[in-house]
Amino acid sequence: MVDFDYTFKILMVGDAAVGKTSLTIRYISGSFLEDLKLTIGVDFFSKTTEFKGKKVKYQIWDFGGEERFRFLLPQYCRGANGALFLYDITKHITLEHLPEWTSIIRENAGDIPIILVGAKLDLDPYREVSREEGIQAAKKYNLAAFIELSSKTGQNVEEAFTNMTDILFEKYIYPREESAIP
Repeated sequence: MVDFDYTFKILMVGDAAVGKTSLTIRYISGSFLEDLKLTIGVDFFSKTTEFKGKKVKYQIWDFGGEERFRFLLPQYCRGANGALFLYDITKHITLEHLPEWTSIIRENAGDIPIILVGAKLDLDPYREVSREEGIQAAKKYNLAAFIELSSKTGQNVEEAFTNMTDILFEKYIYPREESAIP
């Protein structure tokens, strides 16, 4: 018997060392691990949570951000429901790669919601990308939302996934339920 109402496949993408695995582990376990190893290829995680009285299972696909693993992304995009694109607020170059990542996702997964995530907010004094610049990038590339967070402190981690769930329910669940009404 299935113990959840909905399953969503979420892609976790962005350059190497922007905090994808840290965010995933923080969300899944509630803890922050200081010395994570580089993701080789793709790692898979899952979490079941409650949202508006429904049980939701997340399948999180955490992609290695190095260029040499980029070839894997198109095949894993198929069937994805949403994506989080992470950049490091202390490294402007990590935001500059947004068009390349979103292009791969949209070509292979269609028009799925993508949330732009400014990671490492705990390093705010060393910031190279302003909050306003992140907001503008999200608008420019027609992304579903923008949030800044810190996996280290936990600030806005739950909010990022709650926001994603809200967006996914709006896109996939509510329209289906409304169409069933005679």
